[in-house]
Amino acid sequence: MGYDALLWLSFGGPEGPDEVMPFLENVTRGRGVPRERLLEVSEHYQHFGGVSPINRLNRDAISAVEKQLAAAGIDLPVHFGNRNWRPMVEETLAEITKAGAQRVLVFPTSAYGGYSACRQYDEDIERARASVGDGAPELVKLRQFFDHPLFIAAFADAVRAAHAKLGNPPGTRTVFCAHSVPDSADAASGPPSEGGHRYSRQIAEAARLVAAEAGIETYDVVWQSRSGPPQVPWLEPDIVDHIDALHADGVTSVVVCPVGFVSDHLEVIWDLDNEAAERAAEHGMGFARAATPDTDPRFAELVVELVREHTEGVPARKLSPFPAAGCTVNGMPCAVGCCEPAKRPARP
Repeated sequence: MGYDALLWLSFGGPEGPDEVMPFLENVTRGRGVPRERLLEVSEHYQHFGGVSPINRLNRDAISAVEKQLAAAGIDLPVHFGNRNWRPMVEETLAEITKAGAQRVLVFPTSAYGGYSACRQYDEDIERARASVGDGAPELVKLRQFFDHPLFIAAFADAVRAAHAKLGNPPGTRTVFCAHSVPDSADAASGPPSEGGHRYSRQIAEAARLVAAEAGIETYDVVWQSRSGPPQVPWLEPDIVDHIDALHADGVTSVVVCPVGFVSDHLEVIWDLDNEAAERAAEHGMGFARAATPDTDPRFAELVVELVREHTEGVPARKLSPFPAAGCTVNGMPCAVGCCEPAKRPARP
């Protein structure tokens, strides 16, 4: 039995100033985030006219994937649905169901494991199927791809291009960056039998693979975009603090690679292209940011290859010793206890 469609499942983002606060309220629902914090974050979006680039980038990537599917002779319509903003995944799945689909592949726009990077997409799938009710199609989520050769090659070329943009000065430090998460969430990532920390270990492995492909021997792995109360420990060091430390050590230029992201989320263009770049400029340091891979033709090729693993049984290509993970059916987790969400303390 084959597949009837591909569901492109992403985070979502506002596409106008009036959508920013409702979007942020969706993102933080149930987390007890103070409204003052939401207003602060909303200013980041308003800096760009209230528009996140993520929906446009997803639509562009979907268009590229549709062309690759057609070129490969794969008749698979692609549908776009989000967790936090229109088009909402529940509405998209309802349309797919109405069209008669019975089995659907799901591509989540995250390459890694962990609760936010993987398990939460399973929850999206489970919620969307529940909203449709009887007759909802079977949803098969594609695997994690942080170590896929095409993913690594695209980032490696982007890192080389960033170094070239600076003129390849000697002593430039390459810094790989990913979205920080609470230490407790990282400790819970992966099945318990692995001992946790799957997310941070996968980020470190992707950085190692990209650096090796780009011919870079010395590099750092840091984090960005932390939120939440300061008393809760998150993965560190922060990218801006790390730039301060590099400057203190006499480093005069830095290339930052957002290896934890597949596209230019607002976190990338705000935290890196603005805050990190400004801090480097304050120190008189050269700064260049490597491109994310979703605009690289190899990214669409990667997605189609992941699809073909299911439609044609092509072998999974991967460069790390990590087990293939993330492929789930109807929102069931990879393994018992895998990437369990953190239990939030009761509010007084």
